[in-house]
Amino acid sequence: MKKTLMVASIMLLAASMSYAQNTATASLTVSVGTEAAISVTASPALTSSTTFGDYTSTTQLNYKVRTGAIATTAGITVEITQDFSTGGANGGPSVASPPTSGDLLTYSCTAVAPPAGTATPCTGSVTASTSAATSVVAFGVNTQSLKVGNGATTSWDLINDPNYKAGSYTAIATYTISAI
Repeated sequence: MKKTLMVASIMLLAASMSYAQNTATASLTVSVGTEAAISVTASPALTSSTTFGDYTSTTQLNYKVRTGAIATTAGITVEITQDFSTGGANGGPSVASPPTSGDLLTYSCTAVAPPAGTATPCTGSVTASTSAATSVVAFGVNTQSLKVGNGATTSWDLINDPNYKAGSYTAIATYTISAI
C-alpha cells in the first residue's frame, strides 16, 4: 500500500509539473531624435592682473548633443541678456552703449571634440552682443557627444577703460544650444 501511495504521489507530482508551453513576442520601437542640453560648470568673475589691463575670465560649459542628418543650424550661441550698466559717458562698462566706442566685450572659444561628428568652436575674437546671439560652437551632421557630455569654454575679455565709473557691475550671458 505504501508503495502504491508513493507511486501515485510521484505520478501526481509529475503530472502537475508537465504543462504546455507557449511564447509570444512584442515589438519594441523607439524614435531617437535630436536632443541637446547645456550647463555652465564655472564662471568666475572678470578680473584684471595689471593696472588697466583687460578684465578676463573663462566660462566653462558642458554640452550633450545628438544632431541629425541635417545640422545646418545646430550649435551653441551666447547673448548678453543683461548688460553691465547703461554705459554712456563716464558710466560703467556696457556692451550695448560703452563709454568709449572701443570698449568691447569679446570672447574666444574652445570645444572638446565629440566621439562622432564635429564641434567647431568660434574662430578668433568675437564681439559679444545684447541684440543678437553669436556663435560659440557649431555642430556638424550626426554629431554625438559623450553621455556625460563634452566640455567647451568661452574666454571673455573686457577692455579696462579708465573712463569707467568705479563700482561693481554684473552682466548675464545666456547660452542656447540647439540640435537639428
